[in-house]
Parts: sequence; structure tokens; C-alpha cells
Amino acid sequence: MLKLYRWPSDDWRSIGADLPSEIIWADLLNATGEERQFVERLLNIRVPSEDSLSEIEASSRLIFSHGTLYLSSPAVRLTEDNEAVITPVGFVIGPHVLVTVRFAELPIFDDIGKRVGADDGLENGMCVFTSLLEAMIDRGADVLEHLGARVDTLSRGVFKGGLVRTQRPVRSSRRMREALENIGQLADHLAKARDVLLGVGRIASFAGDVGSEWITEASKKRLSAVSKDVVSLSDYETRLSDKIQLLLDAVLGFISIQQNELFKILTIVSVVGVPPTIMVGIWGMNFKHMPELDWSFGYPLAWLAIIASGIVPLIWFKRRGWFE
Repeated sequence: MLKLYRWPSDDWRSIGADLPSEIIWADLLNATGEERQFVERLLNIRVPSEDSLSEIEASSRLIFSHGTLYLSSPAVRLTEDNEAVITPVGFVIGPHVLVTVRFAELPIFDDIGKRVGADDGLENGMCVFTSLLEAMIDRGADVLEHLGARVDTLSRGVFKGGLVRTQRPVRSSRRMREALENIGQLADHLAKARDVLLGVGRIASFAGDVGSEWITEASKKRLSAVSKDVVSLSDYETRLSDKIQLLLDAVLGFISIQQNELFKILTIVSVVGVPPTIMVGIWGMNFKHMPELDWSFGYPLAWLAIIASGIVPLIWFKRRGWFE
């Protein structure tokens, strides 16, 4: 789909060989070959493919060629299952027109698109590009705040005994498993937010430093402010990452403690069962002369000795504090 902002008609095929001066933004969303060729012919540029936008090296993401900026950055889209997925976004910036190339619906672009029609302060494509970056930063800040709140909630549950405060080991194990799953999701979402922030910071810095004559001082100042916002958000993201790592270490530590408790119980059971087994083995031996066989109280005495041999170790373990 091709959408031309500030062009009164949705029929882009009616445009001739020259670009109308009122158009400042061409948005390509899962564009067809015909739409791509039209934009390339009209603006004398090359529209990058999805594969080229997905390249990770800086030389492929940051290009200034023949007075045109070719930039790319990752963005996050939500699937139907509400899962966050990384998708590439391309920006082709000329003296007057911005061309965006994307392959997923992104609400930020729709919001800025509404502003383009109502805000006369967006004079050219660079102004639209800067507004898109600012919106991406605002969205990134909201995501980090949400992740920070989730990390705080999980931290209270972990360090205030919520994982192990139960008499049922099965329930405690389930809580620990759920905590590990939550930590994994938080780490994954934080990694995606980090990728977006790094990408936005990289293209904002490059666009502001190329020094092209058509990039105004006002746009450079806004791009510089975006770069500073990225730095501050990156510091906050680093603290969140450290806290998530601490939570992961804590949960793994609780799991190790629970395993040690289980092994301790198994050790107690095995030790308590050894003395009665020895007693039963003694009286079960078929000796010809065994005085206890002729005692009238020999059978009760054997049972008493077997029971005592199991109770004495339990009392000893109790006094040692193994059951606490």
C-alpha cells in the first residue's frame, strides 16, 4: 500500500512525471512492485528491500548517497497473539520528501500521519522523520516504564517469600517455574526495546551529523535531543537489565535451596530406615540357637527395639534443627 500525505487523492496513478510540491511523505506498507517502481521513478531513488533493511552492519543501515539519506532501524510490532516481534523500517530522506518503507502495521506511523494533515509546522520530510523518531522514543519510554513496573512487582514476590512461603513443595515449584517464565519474557521484551533504542539513536545521530545543507538547524537540534533521550533511556534500560539478572540469580538460588531441602528429606528417610532394617535382619536370621526365640516377651521386645531404632534418629535430627 502506498499512501501520499498531503495529497488530496488516494489515486497516486493520476500523478504525472513530476512530484507535486504539497507531498512531503510517501509511506510504503508491504508495497507492491508497481508502487515501488512508481516511487523510485518519481523521486529518482532506490527503495530498499526487506532483506537490505534487516542488515545489522552500520554500513548498510546508514548511507548518504547523492544528497539522499538511506536509514533503517528496527521497530516492534504486536502479533495477533499480542507477542512483540522485531520488524525493520526504512527511511529515505531527501530535501523535501520522506519515504518510509515498512512491512507491518505500526500505530506510531498512523499517529504522525494524522499530525501531518493538521500541523503546518511539519514543513518537509525531515520534520516528519524527526517527529517519527520522537514518537518512537516516547513509545520506548512507555514500554520501559511498563517493564519497570512489572520488574518491581516480580521483585516483591521473589524477595518477600512469595515463592517459598507454602507448605506444599509442588505449589512452590509451580511458582518458581512461573517466575522463571516471567523473567524470560521480561528479558526478551527488554532486549527488543534495547534494539529499537539503539537503532533510533544511531540513525538520529547520523542524520544530524551528515551536515547536508537542506537539514535545518532546528531539525538538527531536535535530532540531538532525540540522541540525548536515547542515552538516558539506555541508562534506565541497563538498570532494568541488571535487576532482571538479579531476579534470575535469586530464583535459581531458591530452586537450589529447595533441591537441597528435598535431598535432606531423602537423607533423613534413608537414615531412619537403616536401623530398623538391621534389627529385622538380625531376628530374621535362621540361627539354631537364638535365645530371644524362647523368651515369652521376645516378640514385643523385638518390635520395641525396631521402633526405637527408627525414633532415636528422628529425635537426633530434630534437635539438630534439620526439620526447621
